[in-house]
Amino acid sequence: MKIVVDAMGGDTAPEMPVQGAAMAAMEYGYETVLVGDETKIRKVLSDFKATPEVTAKIRIVHTTQEIGMDEPAAISVRKKRDSSIVRAVDLLKEGEADALVSAGNTGAVVCAATLSLRLLPGVDRPGIAVIIPALTRSCLVIDVGANIDPKPLHLLQYGIMGGAYSRYLLGKTDPSVALLNIGEESTKGTDFVKEAHSLLSGSKLNFIGNIEPAEVYKGKADIVVCDGFMGNVFLKVTEGFAHAAAELLKRELKNSNWVTKLGAMLTLPAFRALKKKVDATEYGGAPLLGVDGRVIISHGAANSVAMKNAIHVAAGYVDNHVNSHIVEELEKY
Repeated sequence: MKIVVDAMGGDTAPEMPVQGAAMAAMEYGYETVLVGDETKIRKVLSDFKATPEVTAKIRIVHTTQEIGMDEPAAISVRKKRDSSIVRAVDLLKEGEADALVSAGNTGAVVCAATLSLRLLPGVDRPGIAVIIPALTRSCLVIDVGANIDPKPLHLLQYGIMGGAYSRYLLGKTDPSVALLNIGEESTKGTDFVKEAHSLLSGSKLNFIGNIEPAEVYKGKADIVVCDGFMGNVFLKVTEGFAHAAAELLKRELKNSNWVTKLGAMLTLPAFRALKKKVDATEYGGAPLLGVDGRVIISHGAANSVAMKNAIHVAAGYVDNHVNSHIVEELEKY
């Protein structure tokens, strides 16, 4: 198993991607190809005190350019052919690696992957899928940013692709699919949403209708489909609320009396278990479903643990032949 990693992608690159690759080599034995500034990469490996056994599993491909998080995607991909993102995608296309992981500019990763790898047969637009922890089960939300102006047909394809991913990687036998909307009634929403509802209703998917954002956290559906704009807003509100809730709890405990603080100490194991369950680092990254390659996109603020887990997710994507199953499912339609 060989995973190519964009070593210059992310808010804290190259430290976090490189450390994550070293941790993946130690824990899982994965081989990685680190793409980026070789001098900086080697310094991180040296500071991390990576053993010879670990460094033997790491290959470095030097690049001279980077695509910043705030740079326009399409223009940057065309002009910066020696950037870590473009070169990493090229290595994947050339068969030098089995999958790709990047915490870099999401738009650039989507653009480079779509242009270079192309799309799977039957797919019109790729979609980014993220796992949202819920009360009764995890939920796969797709799309959260790859396609902000889709057609209703694309949402049907998201449901099909999400279903294949859920079955063969998450182990869900007959995953339910819901459409993100402002109300559960089929008459709610824009014409775009209503048409998507009609397509999903007439499909062979286990479609359970519309779902409101609050219901997502209750675990009402295994898969939730939406356009990339709404999905991205939903994801960022989720992240923002989780951070705010944790910070407010810390403030309240800091200003509370000793009885409350003692109670907090006694419930600390429960808080730690909850943090682990909702911590995005545990899920590693989000698959870019629909491209003819295995691409995992991590959060720009991903730490080394998140990058290690993203590499593990990428390996699972390969081992379970998810793309082949997606093509099989699409052929049925």
